[in-house]
Amino acid sequence: MNILFAGTPAFAAAALDALLQAGHRVPLVLTQPDRPAGRGLKPQASAVKQLALSKQLAVAQPATLKDDVVIAQLAAVGADAMVVAAYGLILPESVLRLPRLGCLNIHASLLPRWRGAAPIQRAILAGDRETGVTIMQMDAGLDTGAMLLEQAIPIADDDNAQTLHDKLAALGAQLIVRVLHEQPAAVAQDHARASYATKITKAEARIDWNRPAAELARAIRAYNPMPGAYTTWQGQPLKLWRAEPVSAASAVPGTVLLADADGIVVATGDGALRLLELQRAGGKRLAAASFLTGAALQPGERLDV
Repeated sequence: MNILFAGTPAFAAAALDALLQAGHRVPLVLTQPDRPAGRGLKPQASAVKQLALSKQLAVAQPATLKDDVVIAQLAAVGADAMVVAAYGLILPESVLRLPRLGCLNIHASLLPRWRGAAPIQRAILAGDRETGVTIMQMDAGLDTGAMLLEQAIPIADDDNAQTLHDKLAALGAQLIVRVLHEQPAAVAQDHARASYATKITKAEARIDWNRPAAELARAIRAYNPMPGAYTTWQGQPLKLWRAEPVSAASAVPGTVLLADADGIVVATGDGALRLLELQRAGGKRLAAASFLTGAALQPGERLDV
């Protein structure tokens, strides 16, 4: 098929690569404009742009899809379908109507569960036991279109946002190729069951030690790698990358109960959290044992005070 592709991060790049490997023609790739990144804040091409250029595909990076010139450029492709994955721009009606088979979205949840910007993180935070990918026929709403295909996968106890992202990216790539080949009938979503996955903010990644340990362990997994769960120690940020809930005697939440080679145990609102991997400001990510060799964190100290 003749495919118009729109996507930006690595999740989308996996789908673009799968489409090309399946023999589909992609005459034009849309992706977000280059953004400042890294220590030098130099403009950096998206994962999709990097892949597209390596495959010698035409790339466009419009700031909006509501421009008549841009719409004419898309119409000239004569696409059978438009595949969208984590693109970052809303498609107006004028674009949705262009392809013969419409616009298909690769969404990283089992719709209608977790519509919106952060379905992977929200699924982990909520303690969902499974998630998956839905291939959806796009309409004017936010992830409200009819479903063409979906497949579930379990969320492992040690999955963080990155590992789960990688699993779902691979699954989404497989499913979009299958949908284009099989063209299954669309099934309407049950809108009454919908929930919304709001964008993750840095502020919410700050650990509230009054919450139960099980919730905090999920939060640390959900915010890994971005924006990174954190607390404070000695007035400085302390990022928390891996942790597990444990039983412990009751104490004021945020109090360090134990600090040894097995981890740093901190009291919470219900139970305790054993910190397994940490990072001081300007430092490296370290296992707890290595962290403690250079940090005199003692039982009885309080975090986030």
